Amino acid sequence: MVLVSAVRDYVYRMLQDISGMKVLILDSQTVSIVSVVYSQSELLQKEVFLVELIDSISKSKESMSHLKAVYFLRPTSENIQYMRRQLSNPRFGEYHLFFSNMLKDTQIHLLADSDEQEVVQQVQEFYADFISVDPYHFTLNMPSNHYYILPAVVDPSNLQHFCDRAVDGIGAVFLALKRRPIIRYSRASDIAKRIAHETAKLMYQQESGLFDFRRMEMSPLLLIVDRRDDPVTPLLNQWTYQAMVHELIGIQDNKVDLRSIGKFPKDQQEVVLSSEQDAFFKANMYENFGDIGMNIKRMVDDFQQVAKSNQNIQTIEDMAKFVDNYPEYRKMHGNVSKHVTLVTEMSKIVEERKLMLVSETEQDLACNGGQVAAFEAVTNLLNNESVSDIDRLRLVMLYALRYEKESPVQLMQLFNKLASRSAKYKPGLVQFLLKQAGADKRTGDLYGNRDFLNIARNMARGLKGVENVYTQHQPLLFQTMESIIKGRLRDVDYPYVGNHFQQGRPQEVVIFIIGGTTYEESRSVAQLNASNSGIRFIIGGTAVLNSKRFLKDLEEAQGIARSNANVV
Repeated sequence: MVLVSAVRDYVYRMLQDISGMKVLILDSQTVSIVSVVYSQSELLQKEVFLVELIDSISKSKESMSHLKAVYFLRPTSENIQYMRRQLSNPRFGEYHLFFSNMLKDTQIHLLADSDEQEVVQQVQEFYADFISVDPYHFTLNMPSNHYYILPAVVDPSNLQHFCDRAVDGIGAVFLALKRRPIIRYSRASDIAKRIAHETAKLMYQQESGLFDFRRMEMSPLLLIVDRRDDPVTPLLNQWTYQAMVHELIGIQDNKVDLRSIGKFPKDQQEVVLSSEQDAFFKANMYENFGDIGMNIKRMVDDFQQVAKSNQNIQTIEDMAKFVDNYPEYRKMHGNVSKHVTLVTEMSKIVEERKLMLVSETEQDLACNGGQVAAFEAVTNLLNNESVSDIDRLRLVMLYALRYEKESPVQLMQLFNKLASRSAKYKPGLVQFLLKQAGADKRTGDLYGNRDFLNIARNMARGLKGVENVYTQHQPLLFQTMESIIKGRLRDVDYPYVGNHFQQGRPQEVVIFIIGGTTYEESRSVAQLNASNSGIRFIIGGTAVLNSKRFLKDLEEAQGIARSNANVV
């Protein structure tokens, strides 16, 4: 049920059976789908000598009849139009067409009509319509991710596109896993309900034959939830390796672009962070920042030993051995410098923005009660010249989410102070967040203070102590998964779609977060999967968030809401 191997298998099957020199032609989304699971050297081994984007290949007229073209595209009307133009004047010897999701009959007819010279050898559907960033974590990389925040009446056609893409992605995940799930959704969210019902319609009505896999004793569960149920997690600073890199620098399709933070040699401007391709990263992606520093030091020491032995070349045999081991040595050198660079740059940012100070207060706001102390701590940080504007904004948001009902007067004081201290502060953004994701809008017990069991659990955690003050927060998703493991996910909060109910515990669960996932949540999923609870979890969403992206989505939604003030 591991997603990376499902997508790798699709790519392997696309390329394996077509002998000879190939060109692989992708679109702006399938290029991400392929790049996270296959490296360029692996593509070369499959005789792929050229990788092109479909819109740029359309501009070229040069004939390449010695190459076989393998297309892997999303089945959009735009891509079908590109294909029709290219088939009417073919440049390649053969055309092998693979689509990442279901084709409509009309699209197949259009392609057939355009293939007058009969160059198309095959047309297939390979259901890899999602980006598999980690074995149990996928994303749809939706650019217009802010639509989930808006009511349906504001922009119905764009919201329909948003929902269609989500349903396509979820459908492809289950086709790749060869499963048909029971579906539940977050009761308070209109968009979760809508996507859940449209997904059920696809799987049980429109394409029921396609999803009719061998019946399992216990159907998997698809749970569709809304980011607004837990707006706290994407606002927090992170202190474990993968999540921290995304928060402070940014990860896109398992690549980190370092050009935004300084000048680096050409081969280090963009580095790959993939648990599939980097053993050190795989072992350390969920470790906290302090331990990472120690582990990198150990890796540097090991490398220095290897470098020393390479300097000691005295015989022909030594030289031959060095040449044999040189690719491995180069790879090790690149890996060491990559991780040292990342940790060095992050340490600078932590120091510059005084993030240890800021984060301690954030964690208190997320995990512990105590409104008076929280107000004082936030006020002090707003007055601190070293604290950046974005950190001030996040602190006030975290305070507002926690104490919106308890201290409206102090909240107004913080709003005023924020507006006077931060030149970049967008007026009304905190209020907009409360309107969209405040206590009245959320499903679930975000702060563990509504439900007696959660209150008891939080007290027990407080008594035991927390090993690290910076990583004490647990996302709401963790509680949700624990409730599923114990069979306590309440029907009233997470209703079923249709008359498909579930007796007993599912063994496979896919949780889809409309509005986006975080790496902190994917860490929770990996930890629970490693704990042998008897249930395997997969998490996916419309985007992978850090605080910058979450705030950008909020701002974009607020801008649209303002221009439709009579509706929102």
